[in-house]
Amino acid sequence: MKAFLKKEWMELCRTGRLLVLLLIFTLFGIMNPALAKLTPWLMETVSESLADTGLAVTAVTIDAMTSWAQFYKNIPIGLIIFIVISSGSFTEEYQKGTLIPVVTKGLSRRKIVLAKAIMMVAVWTALHLLCFGITYGYNAYFWDNSIARQLFPAAALTWLFGVWAAALLVFFSAVSYSGAQALLGVGGVVIGVYMLSMFPKCSTFLPIKLMDGMALLQGAQNMGDYYVSIAAASLMVFVCILLSIVFFDRKRL
Repeated sequence: MKAFLKKEWMELCRTGRLLVLLLIFTLFGIMNPALAKLTPWLMETVSESLADTGLAVTAVTIDAMTSWAQFYKNIPIGLIIFIVISSGSFTEEYQKGTLIPVVTKGLSRRKIVLAKAIMMVAVWTALHLLCFGITYGYNAYFWDNSIARQLFPAAALTWLFGVWAAALLVFFSAVSYSGAQALLGVGGVVIGVYMLSMFPKCSTFLPIKLMDGMALLQGAQNMGDYYVSIAAASLMVFVCILLSIVFFDRKRL
């Protein structure tokens, strides 16, 4: 298990995927407060061009909440990039046949699944903390983060949604033979959950609600409103990993 985790880590570093992800999430972390700081200048520029048409643009108040709104707009994009880059974790092993020697030498298949799942969750956690930490630091420097309510619980919700998406990727990677199939599976489930969330009676029970962190920051909802979604996402993560082990045990390599 330790050897396979080390192998996964070395592969992430040597292929450059970890460096790319770190750069992207660092960029997102800087962009959140940067876009907020540039908003008054952009609005002033737009107001000059709209003055001739008779439209007036009022002054815009910028604070830490504006930057956090950018964070919750950008973090789904970062998650999509993370899933796309990580989609070849299993399928590249199938195509190269690198799993056959370690399995024939006695490495348990369930340990392979767990090692890959642990590595995905660990990388996602580090990337999420990096983006959140940079945004938090700049917001504290330029404004005041105290304006945002329940800031850390809201961030934990987006992290859990990313863990749920990673668990889906592990499951579809374990049952399919190509990265495209795994991505289609994850994308299909996420789109299906999003479509179901349009029905008010269903939205409370779906993991997609975890991405609505701004409602928590603004005080429109409290943490108790997310308990059902947290339980649903956690249960689905457990089921996905369990099914991944079952299917991977029977998979022909």
